[in-house]
Formats: sequence, structure tokens, C-alpha cells
Amino acid sequence: MPEALAQLKTRLDDVSNLNSANGLLGWDQQTMMPEGGDETRAGQSSTLSRLSHEIFSAPQTGALLDTAAAETVSLPYDHNDSALLRIVQRDYERAVRVPSELVAEISRTAALAHGAWVQARAENRFDLFAPWLEKIVEMNRRLAEAIGYSDHIYDALLDQFEPGMTAADVTAMFADLKREVVPMIAHISQHQDRASDDVLHRFYAEATQEAFTLRLARGYGFDFNRGRQDRAVHPFCQSMSPDDVRITTRYDEHFLQVALFGTLHETGHALYEQGVSHDLHPFLGSGTSLGVHESQSRLWENVVGRSRGFWKRFYPDLQAAFPDSLGNVDLETFYRAVNTSKPSLIRVEADEVTYNMHTMLRFEIECDLLTGALSVADAPAAWNAKMQAYLGITPPSDTLGILQDVHWSGAMLGYFPTYTIGNLLSAQLYEAATRAVPSIPADVAAGKFDTLLGWLRENIHQHGRKYLPQELIKRATGEPLNSRAYIAYLRGKYGDIYGF
Repeated sequence: MPEALAQLKTRLDDVSNLNSANGLLGWDQQTMMPEGGDETRAGQSSTLSRLSHEIFSAPQTGALLDTAAAETVSLPYDHNDSALLRIVQRDYERAVRVPSELVAEISRTAALAHGAWVQARAENRFDLFAPWLEKIVEMNRRLAEAIGYSDHIYDALLDQFEPGMTAADVTAMFADLKREVVPMIAHISQHQDRASDDVLHRFYAEATQEAFTLRLARGYGFDFNRGRQDRAVHPFCQSMSPDDVRITTRYDEHFLQVALFGTLHETGHALYEQGVSHDLHPFLGSGTSLGVHESQSRLWENVVGRSRGFWKRFYPDLQAAFPDSLGNVDLETFYRAVNTSKPSLIRVEADEVTYNMHTMLRFEIECDLLTGALSVADAPAAWNAKMQAYLGITPPSDTLGILQDVHWSGAMLGYFPTYTIGNLLSAQLYEAATRAVPSIPADVAAGKFDTLLGWLRENIHQHGRKYLPQELIKRATGEPLNSRAYIAYLRGKYGDIYGF
């Protein structure tokens, strides 16, 4: 191996190890850490973030990059080392603009803000979280200014999560969806008698839910020798490496959907992380973007996990697990229950038709907070007004409104559009997969998931961060990200249920 490239990889090993250790601290804070540990954990996380950033953004990294690029100039574009240098160069140019002190401050604040958010959410007291959100907005403004942008301040932050995407792209994406989806929502609202989720609100013992959902996760392909599942206030997936991937869920004994589809969702994320090739340097050993990541969770949760074929295979098993609650419920009633569309307060429990209204709301509020068009103090009222305008409902409390998501407490502004990107891409990828392997729908109906997983492993998972998102999408599907397949998917499924 060329000398400079070897030295660069050793340096990047340190960066990757520090980031993985910090990720493990974050997982622990949300799952196992005692409540009194927030202050100490904030210091630990801040130190690791600062050290990682200082090592990565140091002049030595830039010098090694330049020399390694000269050493490897003859390598083909698709070579793993060529990809490593491209991605590291892009990340390095961004990192050198950001002061280490700001990186440490953001990490420390996020660690402390999480505890404040948990308490505020539990007590329905936005005032407990508001000072932290003000600080988080201010720090993200400073971060965006340090990184730089040419059009909108949101662009600099969005690029952290979805490289190459801009606020203008997101605005156009939501405009396309509104044009197609709003009439669907209007039609469905006039035909609510065609489906009901009442059966999901019967009693479902937590232990039985856990056993059933873990069985499904294993069936999908989640390797519990290289992963685990725990409980958290807000479900998430944390990967330290392809061989250590953690997912979390939460249970509600009177709403089956929470853990059932939450587990399938996080399993989709975990399958991506466990499928990254070990041939890649750890610096490339995670998903290429959060939008592509979300496509995996939404594909396995919704396109597969809410399909009629899936439940033809697994509904008898679910009935056997919960005979008192589902023994008198037929398959079609249950299928319509898990695909019921109606305005709801909680994003993670929203149906596929209305879900993107939730992310659009958050995108608009984030933009207004960053530009100063909206104050933090006025944010709850703005949230409620948008919920009423877009979904026709008003949250009865901030716990069920502006405090429901964990992301702002983690200082992550610029994140929410990736959920809608993932929705669009879930259908686009599934269409490409079934075009390449026509047996996939029948395999799913037989409880056989390795054909779909195999296609995803070959075309998405194994590549990690080797390619930027739009390049990866074009390679996998033959076209750039678009809403065509997703709109067709919604029309097919919900047109059948609601008669349009």
C-alpha cells in the first residue's frame, strides 16, 4: 500500500474509533445511563467530539490527502481507495471551516439538552426545553455560517445529513407531494368507514409483543450475534460498526402498532448497517445519507411490513399470539387496520399518506427558526397552527406536539427532510428490486426475505459511504430520486382500500 495512503488510513482509524465510542455513549445515555449522569456524559461526549474533529481537520490530514491522491491517481473510479479519498476530501473541506470549540460545544449541549427534553416531554412543559432549543438554534446558525452556503442557511445544515441536497430541492419535493397527496387525503377523509385501526387498540401484552417482533426482525435478516434491541423513549438505531449495531423500541400495551412497526422500522436501519462491506475502511462504514438510510427503514416497515402478502403469511401467527384480541378479526380487517389513513398527532405513528405533512411542517419551522422569522417562544403555537392547516388537528399538549421528537435535543437541525426522501426512495428501490428479481413479492408472501435483502445488499448496503446519495440511487435504480414510484405505490395501495 502506498505510504501516504497507509498513514491516512491509520489517522482515519483514530477518527472512526473516537466517533464510534461517542456513538456508544449516546446509545447508553438513551437506554441505560442513570438520570444523574447527564453532566458527566456531556463532558465525555464533548471531549470525544473535539478530539475527533481536531485530528480529522488538522493540516496533517490535508497533507496526507494530497500525497495519497498523487499516489493513487491511476486507480479506477470504483476502487475502494479512490472512493475513500473522494469522500474524505469532501468531508475535510467542510471540517476545516468549523472551529473545534464549536464542535465540542454542540456535543456538550446536545448531551445536556437530551435530559431536559425527556423531562419536558414527560411533564408537558416546553418551558423546560425552550432555553436549550434557543441555544441549539443559535449554535446551528454559527455552524452554518462557518461551513458556508450560497443560497439558504438551511443548505449548510441539510448537507450534513443529505449531501448535495438543498432547501430549494426540498421545497420542490414537498410541492410535488402536496399536489398529488392532498387530494388523496381529502378523498380518504370522506371515506373513513372503509378502514379502522380500532383492533390495534385492544390489549397486547408487552412480553408477547416483544417475542413476536424479535421473531420478525430475525426473519428479516437482523443478526443478533452482531446486534441487540433495547428500549428508549424515542426509537433509534446506533451503529458502532457492521458487527455492533443497536436498535431500540418502545411498547404500548394498548396500541400494537407502536412496537410492531417501530421494530420493523429500526430493523431496516440495522440491516443497512450490518450489510456494509468489511472491505471498506471504517470511515466509509455506514450509510451514505440519512435519506438513503430512511429508505431502508420505511421499505421494511411499510412496503414490506404493511403489505397484504406479508400479513397473509404472518397474520395467523399474530392471531395465535393474541387470541383474545385478534381471534375474531379476519385478515382483511387487520390489513386495513394497519393501513388506516387518518390525521394523527405523532409522526412516527402516522400513516403513509399523511406522514410527509409532518416532515414538511418540521422543515418549515426549522427554516423559520434559523432565519429568525420565528422565535423559539412562538414555536409551539406555530407548530399547532401548521398541524391544523395541514392535517386538520391541533395537539392537545406540547408533549403530543412540538416535544414529540428527539432530534432537536440532539442539536440536529436539517434532518427532517431525510424522512420524506426515504419515503420516496423506498418505493423507487422496491420497484427496481422487483424489476430485477420478479419473485420478490411472492417470496415476501412466503415469509422469505433473502431475495429482497440480497438485492439491497448488492446495490445499496455493501457500498456504505462509497458513493454520494444521488450517485448511488442512479446506480441502483437507473434514475435520480423522484416521486413517481412513491405516488404510484400510494395510489395502488390506498386506492384499493379507500376507493379512488
